[in-house]
Amino acid sequence: METITLGKTGLEVSRICLGTWQFGGDWGEIDRDEAVATVTRARELGINFFDTAQGYGWGASEKLLAQALRGVPREQVVIATKGGLRREGEKLVRDSSAAWLRKGVEESLGHLDSDYVDIYQVHWPDAKTPFAETAAALEELVAEGKVRHVGASNFDAAQMADFERAGRLETLQPAYHMLRRDIEQSILPHCAAHDIGVLIYGPLAHGLLSGRFTRDTRLAPEDWRHGSDLFSGEAYRRNLEIVERLRKLAAELDITVAQLAIAWTLANPAVHVAIVGARRPDHVEGAAPAADVHLDDDALSRVEEILAQAAAVGGPSPEMV
Repeated sequence: METITLGKTGLEVSRICLGTWQFGGDWGEIDRDEAVATVTRARELGINFFDTAQGYGWGASEKLLAQALRGVPREQVVIATKGGLRREGEKLVRDSSAAWLRKGVEESLGHLDSDYVDIYQVHWPDAKTPFAETAAALEELVAEGKVRHVGASNFDAAQMADFERAGRLETLQPAYHMLRRDIEQSILPHCAAHDIGVLIYGPLAHGLLSGRFTRDTRLAPEDWRHGSDLFSGEAYRRNLEIVERLRKLAAELDITVAQLAIAWTLANPAVHVAIVGARRPDHVEGAAPAADVHLDDDALSRVEEILAQAAAVGGPSPEMV
């Protein structure tokens, strides 16, 4: 699999990163043996980059990832995790205070069974905590060797600029897919100008661009997508037609629609890595080849023509999950 240097971090990572949100339970019940087999298969396919978070099952995802990587030399994998979310009763709240981030890092290291995390990302911007406090706390953790690189997730360009004035910012994890392109306006240009490594999440629109959904698809009540406007209503039905048109183009290119969707995100020169979630080995087998698909100008132009009729969609926030 192709690798790339992730911005100013200097880390050499696979262009596909295995995302593990699904290991935390927010997507429905998880088969632990199958999850471990999925991570193992990802490694066999050349994936050396894994993304998780404190908030993905509050340790469940991190522990399962650690179990799956047991026996793999630590220096052979790059692990990114995230913090800055906290449970308050039944709600998720944003908390990037120094105290909570330090507690989160310590807990994540224990769950991951590691002395350090390669990239620690602020999961969502927290309007109640000054960036100076967050940046200083993360800088201390870098100095202690517990965090190697500092990143953010879901920040806009102005928030990144403010954070950079307070401290280091080496990576960004934003949502990006064919049906959600807002980051093209200012976020990706800012990252390119500042050599910030970009690892996008949701390239398959949380499954919609996988080609597995139909009008009759029903999701489990415990799946966060159940009832989401991404998977219901007129926009959903319209986008299913778009996916069918993309499937026909993908067939002409001798790839799957999922591979087309992932490769399209990687075709943007400001995007380094696409994070792909997978619940089973065959899911990662289907996604991995996208790292080596290079779409030419004609293919990209035809994608644009198809997407002109698509309905733009959003995604989940902590307050929604």
